[in-house]
Amino acid sequence: MSNSDFGLIGLAVMGQNLVLNVESRGFQVSVYNRTTAVTDSFVAAHPGKKLVGAQSLEEFVQSLASPRKVMIMVKAGGPVDAVIESLIPLLAPGDIIIDGGNSLYTDTERRDQWLGDLGFRFIGAGVSGGEEGARKGPSIMPGGPASTWDVMKPIFESIAAVVDGEPCVTHIGPGGAGHYVKMIHNGIEYGDMQLICEAYNIFKAAGFTPAELAKVFTDWNQGDLESYLIQITSKIFAEIDPLTGEPIVDKILDTAGQKGTGKWTIMNAVENAVVISTINAAVEARILSSMKDQRVHAATLLEGPPAQLSGDKALLVQKVHDALFASKIISYAQGLALIASMGQEKNWGLDLGKIAAIWRGGCIIRARFLNDITDAYRSDPSLSNLMLAPFFTNLLNQFQQNWREVISTATLAGIPVPAFSASLGYYDSYRSSVLPANLLQAQRDFFGAHTYERIDKPRGEMFHTDWPEVIG
Repeated sequence: MSNSDFGLIGLAVMGQNLVLNVESRGFQVSVYNRTTAVTDSFVAAHPGKKLVGAQSLEEFVQSLASPRKVMIMVKAGGPVDAVIESLIPLLAPGDIIIDGGNSLYTDTERRDQWLGDLGFRFIGAGVSGGEEGARKGPSIMPGGPASTWDVMKPIFESIAAVVDGEPCVTHIGPGGAGHYVKMIHNGIEYGDMQLICEAYNIFKAAGFTPAELAKVFTDWNQGDLESYLIQITSKIFAEIDPLTGEPIVDKILDTAGQKGTGKWTIMNAVENAVVISTINAAVEARILSSMKDQRVHAATLLEGPPAQLSGDKALLVQKVHDALFASKIISYAQGLALIASMGQEKNWGLDLGKIAAIWRGGCIIRARFLNDITDAYRSDPSLSNLMLAPFFTNLLNQFQQNWREVISTATLAGIPVPAFSASLGYYDSYRSSVLPANLLQAQRDFFGAHTYERIDKPRGEMFHTDWPEVIG
């Protein structure tokens, strides 16, 4: 048997599905897993496929054609470094190591420097799409040297999802750019998911049954809100628990987990002084959900109105549709603004039009309106904020009244809508030509002599007031 075109280490579900995807495109693939039994059973389960199972890392490396292309699909952090350290003595200069996990971009930059100094080539590739995407076509966000991308391009383009004839993969930029963009993708995903959950909470308070909600979300997925997350939400509401015969969604405990990319996104936004209030609210909502025992106790002490709504259900569906769509635009606008800011800071040369284009298929946040986001940045690469693209300006102007009414209605009923509210707060702050920061700056000057600018003087000229002394 000839040497393999590609190798993958880490045969969890994502790794297995990626291997099958690569093999289905005509490539021979070598596989290795720390637990040998996993490798053996995986290869045995797919007879007739061009798979080479290796019992050791040495055997794995020797089975690969030069330059060797090794993709690592293990848990982010220390496990990635451990695999790389084991590979280094076995590889030759010019071989390519690809980290396909959800690694922190700063770790990717460190590994890029480390491996580059040793003569190897490294790619940090964000892969989105879950198990199904890995098998049928994910969205891939590779970062690293352009010359290394050229070597990997035939494989990556063959396995990626395709939209309008374009594969959902592109060279993002050097160093950690690929994993950085994947991190922000995940932050937008946090916002998107929380907004959908808040819409659900409003509908639940209005007496919608899971069956009714399945229809609402199915209808939405056939219109301008069409997206992967809306689609799977419709299926979740329709799923029946085999143990009780009742909707499964009503049997799931209201505590949500997270793996860290959302928190990484927030910390990066603070470092770059970029507002991502929708994503921040989504991360905080997950944290609050995990405080189940405290919330149950607080519910017996802290007062609020009964979380009940009445009225025309069809009208409520339309209003929540508008609030959800408007808030989704804000979530994407904030994430893309952060990518743009970081791209400039790192001189990565990021192309937001290309990034939006590869999110149109395969990935978790794929949605119909990403076509419009792609068009917006291709029409105006220097667009300062997605909200200012004519298509999205018109939508926000159209939706803003229903958006306000939904948030007002929910607030008066005691229904928490932190991401809806944060999105509207961002919209209203961004469109305000005057904010109350004049008072804030006066306060800073009062207690710290931080100075201020004046509206009747040129920008950049600073002033200080001798404020009266405070007694006591």
